[in-house]
Amino acid sequence: MNILFIADPMATFKTYKDTTYAMMREMAGRGWKLFHTLSGELSVQQGQVCAQAAAFEFIGAKDDHDHHWFAAQPAFQTALTDFDAVIMRTDPPFDMQYLYATQLLTLAEQQGAKVYNSGQAMRDFNEKLAILNFSRFTAPTLVTTRSADVRRFLREHGDIIVKPLDGMGGMGIFRLTESDPNIGSILETLMKLDSRTIMAQRYIPEIVDGDKRILIIGGEVVPFALARIPQNGETRGNLAAGGRGVAQELSDTDREIAETLAPELKRRGILLAGLDVIGKNLTEVNVTSPTGFQEIMKQKGFDVAAMFADAVQNRSAR
Repeated sequence: MNILFIADPMATFKTYKDTTYAMMREMAGRGWKLFHTLSGELSVQQGQVCAQAAAFEFIGAKDDHDHHWFAAQPAFQTALTDFDAVIMRTDPPFDMQYLYATQLLTLAEQQGAKVYNSGQAMRDFNEKLAILNFSRFTAPTLVTTRSADVRRFLREHGDIIVKPLDGMGGMGIFRLTESDPNIGSILETLMKLDSRTIMAQRYIPEIVDGDKRILIIGGEVVPFALARIPQNGETRGNLAAGGRGVAQELSDTDREIAETLAPELKRRGILLAGLDVIGKNLTEVNVTSPTGFQEIMKQKGFDVAAMFADAVQNRSAR
């Protein structure tokens, strides 16, 4: 198979934990030919969605932090329909440039390209707002551009989390209590003087046990979650914010949430999703570039990358 990855520059990958790297390594091990491009290299030429893509091969990382693990050939212009699969793995934020890329990917799909996750799915499933489709699993939630609404929500619940709708890795997330002296400043900064929509949620105390990432691949639930446990008094469990990743078996509630969402995500064209669950509450549905493969693989021996490659192969053969 010929596979095109649309991802951040490969020299920036943290090979010891990067999920896209794990995907690439598994596919290279199967003898598939791999190509890489940036989302900014997508274009439309004579009506066809194209990319400046470069073939590359693994040359082996000397250690976990080696950025010279690949050898790339010169980039060339090619249509996305020339590949057996196009894997979109560009990290958020989901800004206008990201939106344009998903629109080009949708056009490429109409021309016959196999794109995972689909451009339409990435547009439809804002990673924060998507939970509103599954309210039976969510904590009390507010979405608004008005700081006065957030203040009322805070008075009602006493302890809340506020966050932007387009971030990743825990960026821009704040915990607010009624005694916080910085409420006004935080809301002014986060909401840009009532011109930016944010989400507020009731604080979930079970965060101390971890913000669990549950992976769904091709409509099937990975049997282990990655609990990202906050460290040193931090509210956020995100690994990028210093959280400690601990792979663990799914609880009954984890499985109920995942098995409820899996068929709908599959129907929407989402090959890979990462659900974030705190306690018994669904807090995010990640569809842009879900992570957690390597931690689960190393700690539990379950080959998530192989499961993903199998799903790509099966879906592309249809």
